[in-house]
Amino acid sequence: MAGPAPQRQLRPLAALALVLALAPGLPTTRAGQTPRPAERGPPVRLFTEEELARYGGEEEDQPIYLAVKGVVFDVTSGKEFYGRGAPYNALTGKDSTRGVAKMSLDPADLTHDTTGLTAKELEALDEVFTKVYKAKYPIVGYTARRILNEDGSPNLDFKPEDQPHFDIKDEF
Repeated sequence: MAGPAPQRQLRPLAALALVLALAPGLPTTRAGQTPRPAERGPPVRLFTEEELARYGGEEEDQPIYLAVKGVVFDVTSGKEFYGRGAPYNALTGKDSTRGVAKMSLDPADLTHDTTGLTAKELEALDEVFTKVYKAKYPIVGYTARRILNEDGSPNLDFKPEDQPHFDIKDEF
C-alpha cells in the first residue's frame, strides 16, 4: 500500500508557511538574520524627589507620575483623577505610599514612610498597589530612595527582598 502522494503532504505545509509569512505580529526572521528586538515602552529610570516633583500634573504637556512603594507609575491616562485640580492630584509628583495606605490626602501623609501603619493599612496599601496601580498604569521607574543613601551614594547593603512589604512579583 502506497502512502499519500507527495503533493498532498506538501499542501498543509505550504498553507502553514503562507499563514506564518502573512500573519501580523509574528517574527519574520529568516535563517541567518538577526531578530529585531521587541518594541518596548519608554525605558524605566531612577527618579530623585526633585525629578519626580516635575511630573505633578501642573503642566498640560507633561506626563503625570506618582510613586507607591518606590515604584513610579505614569497615571496620565487617569488625568481626570490625577491632573491639575483633580481629586487625587495631591498624590502626584511624589512617593505617596503612606497616603495610599491610609486613604489620606493629608499633606503629612503624602510620603514614602510606612512607619507605624497598621496591619489593615498595610493590607490596603498592597491591595491598591496591585489592583489599581499595577493593573492600570505603566511603570516608568523607581524612586532613588530605594537604592541610594541619603547622601546619594549607592547603598551597597540594599537588597530588594529586605525592603518592607517588598515582593519580587511587584517588579515585573
